[in-house]
Amino acid sequence: MSSNNHNKTDDLHGSGPRHVAIIMDGNGRWAKNRGKLRISGHRAGVKAVRRAVSFAVSNNLEALTLYAFSSENWSRPSQEVSALMELFVWALDSEVKNLHKHNVRLRVIGDTSRFNTRIQERIRRSEELTQQNNGLTLNIAANYGGRWDIIQGAKKLAEQVQEGLLRPDQITEEHLAPHLCMQELAPVDLVIRTGGEHRISNFLLWQIAYAEFYFSDVLWPDFDEHVFEGAINAFSLRERRYGGAAPGGA
Repeated sequence: MSSNNHNKTDDLHGSGPRHVAIIMDGNGRWAKNRGKLRISGHRAGVKAVRRAVSFAVSNNLEALTLYAFSSENWSRPSQEVSALMELFVWALDSEVKNLHKHNVRLRVIGDTSRFNTRIQERIRRSEELTQQNNGLTLNIAANYGGRWDIIQGAKKLAEQVQEGLLRPDQITEEHLAPHLCMQELAPVDLVIRTGGEHRISNFLLWQIAYAEFYFSDVLWPDFDEHVFEGAINAFSLRERRYGGAAPGGA
């Protein structure tokens, strides 16, 4: 993989992605296939997260964004949601020191106000511990939804209009973008979805506008460096146009 200081022009020549986002799907089916409770699939999924982060660090990715808990996941059975929350706390406590050791900056994106104070405090401490790290930025999307993200940005612009700092006819993409999650990072180059489904599920709707997609039938707990490498290799073979025409063609 190329160094992480390339730009869009480099990507056109088949180099690797700077920012990868993953929709981690298949924990429940993985557990069901083994006759286990769904939470055992989520626990196995934490190990897959470890492998993915390790691969991202080893291959000099600038950012890795993982879809851990969507704003729609609250509709799942309360027992599963509670177990997921406990697993989230455990993962923060057990993994953050290792992330810090490997120069990873951890950030949680989403509406964290809905989490209980214990989880909010764990998130704050984890982000604070790693905030000066300048290696991989690991974004965990928790209680996140792409529509929520855009609405938050729109509210900020509405406040500016109300305060007379901006006219509605002046609003452009450049005005909205700074108010969205991860605006200071490289754009998402590649979205990977495991589990065989082919949909976005309200994930990073704005940020993946020009991303490439890679769908894998592998269930998330079985995701490993070989699957990740396959996605990276597939990405490197694609010609990225960013809305433009192919050279010399349509």
